[in-house]
Amino acid sequence: MVGRIIATDDCVAEGAAWLAARYPHFAALLEETGPLPLRRRPDGFGALLDAILGQQVSTASADALWARMEASGLTTEAAVAAATEDELRACGLSRQKIRYAHALSRAGLDYDGLRDMPDDAVVASLTALPGIGRWTAEVYAIISLGRADVFAPGDLALQEAARLLFGLDDRPSERALREMADDWSPWRAVAARALWAYYRLMKSREGIR
Repeated sequence: MVGRIIATDDCVAEGAAWLAARYPHFAALLEETGPLPLRRRPDGFGALLDAILGQQVSTASADALWARMEASGLTTEAAVAAATEDELRACGLSRQKIRYAHALSRAGLDYDGLRDMPDDAVVASLTALPGIGRWTAEVYAIISLGRADVFAPGDLALQEAARLLFGLDDRPSERALREMADDWSPWRAVAARALWAYYRLMKSREGIR
């Protein structure tokens, strides 16, 4: 069964109000950040390919890779599936990312069907593909599918934001943060948006881009 979908700013505001009413830390966070962004992107092949290109590189490098792929017309399943390794390498893809991009383009993934799957089934379907780990699958579910109750505890920014917000000595591990996030159901994806916003705010104050 598919749960709540975050489709508008009002959905985010509803989840934020729910968190603030129950958790003083989130109430204080929202006083500082103000309204949270919607953070929605289209779903489909392009979104997952972009996520693969962005793995283990800076945002600027990921943007440059995507721009080269666009310029070469290599952003659709058919185009990537037909592309040679040399063509993908010319766009800046590593050997590993070439393998992942080809695997994704030839997987025959039913993107429309993912919209109707329960959260756990979405993550399981995506992580079965080479190059897509749990973090990528969960972020896709949050950002591209709008799932309201998915969290991505493997995200380093979320871990660091949780450390700062809750005054922890160290960043919580993925497992520890997943357990913390259980309390924020059914709005875990809004908690993620809140922590991402808080991370950006705090790092800006420290002069870190």
